[in-house]
Amino acid sequence: MLRPARLWLAAGAFALASAAGARDIDHDEARVLRERGIILPLAEILDRNMPRPGARLIEAELEREHGRLIYELEYLSGGEVYKLRIDAVSGAALPQERD
Repeated sequence: MLRPARLWLAAGAFALASAAGARDIDHDEARVLRERGIILPLAEILDRNMPRPGARLIEAELEREHGRLIYELEYLSGGEVYKLRIDAVSGAALPQERD
């Protein structure tokens, strides 16, 4: 069962992207992509990609980066922030970028 925070995020609350070469996908575009089966629902991505037990999601972004649709997730665990990049089409984890 989804927690209220996940439902809120799954509804399309995507933050602004900061990565160079990336374009934010807004709520309406994300909904259309999801309804057409082009991307996986955010709720499914979150269920598949918890970095460690007890981690808390603090931000989720959907971006188009070099033609690829990517979810960027930030989790807080043990006082540290973990960033995950997930292919929004396949659900596969992507290599992490260096800051």
